Amino acid sequence: MLNVLGENYFVDLDEIESYLDMSDDTSLTDSGTTEMKINIIKFELVKMMLDVVLSEDLEIDDKLGLKSASSNISVPFKIAFNSLLNKKLINHY
Repeated sequence: MLNVLGENYFVDLDEIESYLDMSDDTSLTDSGTTEMKINIIKFELVKMMLDVVLSEDLEIDDKLGLKSASSNISVPFKIAFNSLLNKKLINHY
């Protein structure tokens, strides 16, 4: 597990699925399968924020510690990370 900003974080896939799901429990079709409806705006925003978080390239100077890491992080990463953390789509151990 990798340490990110002093904590170990993971992407909660079940929480993302329930966050995007707009279907109700009465969506059974004749064949017995269920149909899932998602909010496309939420889907695209979550996809874009996860892309920003997962593709951030950060060089950390171990001698300076956490202070160095927090000053080199880009603004899009901070917004995406905090938004996903606020909606509990990423969690820490």
